[in-house]
Amino acid sequence: MFSTAFLDLPPLAGAHGRVVLPGSKSISNRVLLLSALCRGRTTLHDLLDSDDTRVMLAALRQLGCGVQQEGSTVVIDGIAGQLPATPIKFFMGNAGTAMRPLTAALAIAGGDFELSGVPRMHERPIGDLVDALRPLGCTIDYLGKEGYPPLRVGRPNLQLEAPIQVRGDVSSQFLTALLMALPLVATTDIVIEVVGELISKPYIEITLNLLARYGIQVRREGWQRFTIPAGSRYQSPGVLHVEADASSASYFIALGAIAADAGAPVRIEGVGESSIQGDIRFVDAARQMGAHVKGGPNWLEISRGSWPLKAIDLDCNHIPDAAMTLAVMALYADGPSILRNIASWRVKETDRIAAMATELRKLGATVEEGADFIRVTPIVRSSWKPASIHTYDDHRVAMCFSLAAFNPAGLPVRILDPQCVAKTFPDYFEALFSVTTPVSGTVPVLCVDGPTASGKGTLAARLAVRLGYHLLDSGALYRVTALAALRAGLSLEPAFEPAIAALARQLPVRFEGERVLLDGDDVSVAIRSEEGGMNASKVSALPAVRTALVALQHSFTRLPGLVADGRDMGTVIFPDAPLKVFLTASAAKRAERRHKQLISKGISTTLETLRADLEARDARDMSRSVAPLKPAQDARLLDNSDLTIEESVDLVLDWWSDKQPFGPSTH
Repeated sequence: MFSTAFLDLPPLAGAHGRVVLPGSKSISNRVLLLSALCRGRTTLHDLLDSDDTRVMLAALRQLGCGVQQEGSTVVIDGIAGQLPATPIKFFMGNAGTAMRPLTAALAIAGGDFELSGVPRMHERPIGDLVDALRPLGCTIDYLGKEGYPPLRVGRPNLQLEAPIQVRGDVSSQFLTALLMALPLVATTDIVIEVVGELISKPYIEITLNLLARYGIQVRREGWQRFTIPAGSRYQSPGVLHVEADASSASYFIALGAIAADAGAPVRIEGVGESSIQGDIRFVDAARQMGAHVKGGPNWLEISRGSWPLKAIDLDCNHIPDAAMTLAVMALYADGPSILRNIASWRVKETDRIAAMATELRKLGATVEEGADFIRVTPIVRSSWKPASIHTYDDHRVAMCFSLAAFNPAGLPVRILDPQCVAKTFPDYFEALFSVTTPVSGTVPVLCVDGPTASGKGTLAARLAVRLGYHLLDSGALYRVTALAALRAGLSLEPAFEPAIAALARQLPVRFEGERVLLDGDDVSVAIRSEEGGMNASKVSALPAVRTALVALQHSFTRLPGLVADGRDMGTVIFPDAPLKVFLTASAAKRAERRHKQLISKGISTTLETLRADLEARDARDMSRSVAPLKPAQDARLLDNSDLTIEESVDLVLDWWSDKQPFGPSTH
């Protein structure tokens, strides 16, 4: 997951490949609570690992449930509806799928509980659920603003004879909460009546389907009246597999419709056209816009059909979350598109109608918004703008606008706070990059060159973390090559140059954070010794080895970008990089830093020896016939003799920001 302040997406050109989606948030949090309310053990496979499910799991542990987790499999030992007698305070983050059903279950079963969340949760209405519960005899008090969390729940004096009325036109989660809680006390038939039109009906279908899996057969009359039969009792299904998230599938369905050729489609695995999730009907909307979609019970394949896409005028009540993706697809349509009946967007993680309208306009679109609709006019090529997308701590805003990177103007898109996708799809951007190809030559590269012990490795690593980019430690490549040659019995001399070069061309090396792996073996410590540095200097002087490693170094240029650290990154390997930094420091200062480093490792040496060694190495590197150590003509010189690493990082990020079309950024 990217945890950077922002993530810059280079312009993207195409898409193909396979994506395995995470489990459905809607299903995951429902089955977690239902498993908790059962007696006995339930094993859940393919559960979503996200902020929302972590919130629910934490709450279940507080209730006394046994929770065992291994990867995407979670085993829940239920409490049979028996809540603890001791007071509990629950923190629910911004997880509406956890907050609302848990509130209802706690209020129906009774106890002494408080439920709160992040500030945005305290802006999301819950009054209609509370208004439905209070006439039943539930004790619920607002601890802040009337109609909103935080809440205090006490012990009820239940009166269940009369039908329970709940509004259906604000959020389907209120009805879901009642349907999941009331089987705990169904000594007689319990009737729920929906007041007004029920929105987001497909989410109620999910709830009813899952209740049946747990032994609760709800009778319904249309969408207005639901009856929980007397004697209903939760029964564990034993084992349950969670479908992949159909809402998350919408981004990759759109991706295929925008950028995949028929011969190389985008394949989605984990959810298919037989899904119980309403958002799978996004497939129908994508087909209306011209997408080619094939599917089976657990897979979909999507490619571009009509281009530009066809404009639509669609009632989106049946796909409230996935419909947001249509708003960005509309940018690529042949005329204005209208999405209707989306009033529920206003009370989600943010006011999604306002948010989508604001961010679409940043890209250059003409947008009209109303109480329950949005109208999007596509952007002509010359009117696209490089936008910095504010995501409002809303995962779906971030994921939707990643699709704007396919704009025909070839402009990058900046996503602020990309880690907000952790709510439902922590690895979304990694999945996106795995099936997309950038416009040729647009993956950004930031080069950090400089002499030995100048601190370029530390600076490059920090920059890569701050930008969310891949890291190429070219010095490590030479060190690994030297180590591999010695392990193969090759002397690091010119006579063995062809053999070492052949080995370098097939070097099985990869970087995992601070670790360097050679054919799966962690060689980080071995290559970072003083001897490793001297050996690297020897092989780097061999022209055939340097040539062999050029292609390997170029292969590290992957989405979303690269920070390349070395001694010839800007002059030889990436001469077209938009920013080249040549890091310098006096030999005395570099010797002092290296001395502290070695002493901390218990290695005895002297400043004089280190300084002499560095000066000799500088002279050797600057005078070599191939790629001598020197700054590129357009490099920015950075003398860090008197700068901290943090100051150096901030300075380079300022230079980098000046190269971007988004304007200044905080970092």
